[in-house]
Amino acid sequence: MKIGANYIGDSRCEFTVWAPSHDEVAVQIVSPENRVIPMQKDEQGYFNVLAEGIEPGTLYFYKIAGETDRPDPASRHQPKDVHGPSEVVAHSTFNWSDTDWSGIPLEEMIIYELHVGTFTPEGTFEAIIPRLRELREFGVNAIEIMPVAQFPGDRNWGYDGAYTYAVQTSYGGPEGLKRFVDAAHREGLSVILDVVYNHFGPEGNYTSNFGPYFTEMYKTLWGMAINFDDKYCDGVRNYFIENALYWFQNYHIDALRLDAIHAIYDFGAKHVLREMAEKVDALCECTGKKFYLIAESDLDDVRVIREKDLGGYGMDAQWSDDFHHCLHTILTGERMGYYQDYGTVEQLAKAYKKSFVYDWQYSRNRKKHYGSDASEYPGSQFVVCTQNHDQVGNRMLGDRLTHLVSFEALKLAAGALMLTPNIPLIFMGEEYGEDSPFLYFISHTDPDLVEAVRQGRKREFSYFHAEEDKFIDPFSLDTFNQSKLKWEKRQEGKHKTLLELYQHLIHLRRSMPALKTLDKQNLEASAVEEDKLLFLRRGSMGTQIFCVMNFNDKDVTFKTSPGGIWQKILDSADSRWMGSGSTMPEKLLHEQEATIHPQSFALYELETLAQ
Repeated sequence: MKIGANYIGDSRCEFTVWAPSHDEVAVQIVSPENRVIPMQKDEQGYFNVLAEGIEPGTLYFYKIAGETDRPDPASRHQPKDVHGPSEVVAHSTFNWSDTDWSGIPLEEMIIYELHVGTFTPEGTFEAIIPRLRELREFGVNAIEIMPVAQFPGDRNWGYDGAYTYAVQTSYGGPEGLKRFVDAAHREGLSVILDVVYNHFGPEGNYTSNFGPYFTEMYKTLWGMAINFDDKYCDGVRNYFIENALYWFQNYHIDALRLDAIHAIYDFGAKHVLREMAEKVDALCECTGKKFYLIAESDLDDVRVIREKDLGGYGMDAQWSDDFHHCLHTILTGERMGYYQDYGTVEQLAKAYKKSFVYDWQYSRNRKKHYGSDASEYPGSQFVVCTQNHDQVGNRMLGDRLTHLVSFEALKLAAGALMLTPNIPLIFMGEEYGEDSPFLYFISHTDPDLVEAVRQGRKREFSYFHAEEDKFIDPFSLDTFNQSKLKWEKRQEGKHKTLLELYQHLIHLRRSMPALKTLDKQNLEASAVEEDKLLFLRRGSMGTQIFCVMNFNDKDVTFKTSPGGIWQKILDSADSRWMGSGSTMPEKLLHEQEATIHPQSFALYELETLAQ
């Protein structure tokens, strides 16, 4: 069921809203004129009317029971913020130039996550467009933007969105997003949109005024759970499934990143995500274009990506946080909170081999066994990172790896990420060692809510930090401004060197079959825990690579046993990468003794096969 205000053309617009608990709902036009348009209710609880004399830009509310005016739950645009009227949008009038665009295949994606508000000084879609070519030339081919659903005010991470279909006004609204996506496609970049289907933001959401969008059967971190399996859930499921299709059809989005699906509770016979995947598959078949669904889940559960006919949800890919947690704890030594479950090089080797570290092991943090075996699933179904908005922003000081580890360790992290047999994600600024923090920020208009967020963040941070006096106010404009990138640093000193290293690693990943093929069957990963060494070997189509990573803070001497003769193609300790100079041999032989510098990696290619 199509919902919201769907402009047909010729001054005609179809309004549809789900309000099963009401007997009377009407369209209240507030601009350019004031008039009320009655609606008819069907047996499923949908109110509908095909209205004449409606032009794009018309502002309206829904009038409930003849007295209460509320914005459209499926509003396309909220030009006067979350409490104001909704606006009719004409999607068909945009002049797209991406007719021949087919998208980047999932297995080839190198994802760049960015926040629209802090990526540029202007904080708009339009301001990103001039930077797209430089991002493409750097090597990424997919831009993942954090949520753009309308939130209160003009600054927010986006996970407080109140209108799932509306595009944030301060970013540029519907037209701004379309221009951005069209420009990205012209540059050969796919666009992934982060969407939130597990909760609504706390301010400006009036869905409960219309119907049972929430259920008391479950609780989430954000309060009552969304009603995906209780009474009247069909209208709620339709709301979110239609939203997924909406982004693909009207904004030419290439993939959706579904936020925190572990907080989507559905114990019905057909999980809502499976139904969503079915509808998206049908859209792909109809259009001849592949659209992707990528889930974020912290459950290490292969059911998320398992085929639908085998009882899975049928997502195309999912995030694997284990890789990040392993790498972060090894590099920083942090062991607080969920990091207490990680910290060994052997675990990182397992993350390379199996994607999930926890495949039904006991977790000290969770106080239970969890996880499943993902070794049979290809790396193209897992997204991994060394940093992302959560892992940086959910720290008291918003500190990046740049603030926590040495330059050598940053280079090692780059190598560890780009040599993984999974889909790599780079968080904006990571590629050049951005030193601006990425802090949590809001601009709610309710003073009580602002204070509640402050106290909530303090409680959350106390689990990791004890420095109460260092708490940074999320409501402060300065907090937001501190989080903006210093783009010019890309061409300065060590920042430039790190950028060039990432660029070189991306080139190798694309040009060498052994790195390009995300195949776990031709992969070996092992660790020498006492020396903090990791050995990685990958092969495909007649090529093989061997990599040594030293996570120790001192030189380590070891004997290799990969067999054959190997030619060195990259060493992060080399002077080219502003290192102290390589001690690893140019050619590496079987059982040869070698010494590797601390917090560095060396990459080799099997010479006899390479020639």
